[in-house]
Amino acid sequence: MSGIIGKKVGMTSIFDADGKNIPCTVIEAGPCVVTQVRTIEKDGYAAVQLAYDEKKEKNTTSSLKGHFAKAGTTPKRKLVEFKYFTEEKTLGEVVDVNLFIEGDYVDVVGTSKGKGFQGVVKRHGFSGVGMQTHGQHNRLRAPGSLGASSFPSRVFKGMRMAGRTGGSRVKIQNLQIVKVFAEQNLLVVSGSIPGAKGSYVLIEK
Repeated sequence: MSGIIGKKVGMTSIFDADGKNIPCTVIEAGPCVVTQVRTIEKDGYAAVQLAYDEKKEKNTTSSLKGHFAKAGTTPKRKLVEFKYFTEEKTLGEVVDVNLFIEGDYVDVVGTSKGKGFQGVVKRHGFSGVGMQTHGQHNRLRAPGSLGASSFPSRVFKGMRMAGRTGGSRVKIQNLQIVKVFAEQNLLVVSGSIPGAKGSYVLIEK
């Protein structure tokens, strides 16, 4: 598995050869620098650590300054490890969008938009009580019965209830790469990906 760190730019649409309008997401992918190479002999597993997005040196801790200096690069904001990298990588090597070609299928990992504390209608798609008949009052968006009586005298784990919504790690699989703009470090993938504009995403091949 290969991968790269990127940033969500926004959405657009592209017409294909058949004249079909495809909704697409534009991702600024890389360039990333290899800041560490994990080996089975030393670390017990094989992985490649990539770093992305420039960061001010005054906002970087001393230990991380040394970590980046060893790789011969400037401080970066985002560090991610990718296991089972398909190609052998060396410290300080640059990984960019040339890792991908048009037509490839990729998985994109991002952090979904946080919605705050939400009720069951918005969070789980409950339909609510429905019509206000038979004397019902202010129960339209209520969760209803939880199904627990004298037995089992508790609420089952995993019961769908109101709570904090969004802001979680989400992976969207099998998105096709429609365009690659190597000069601008841009990837255009079909469909939508989680997260707000400017949020970090991982593109896994």
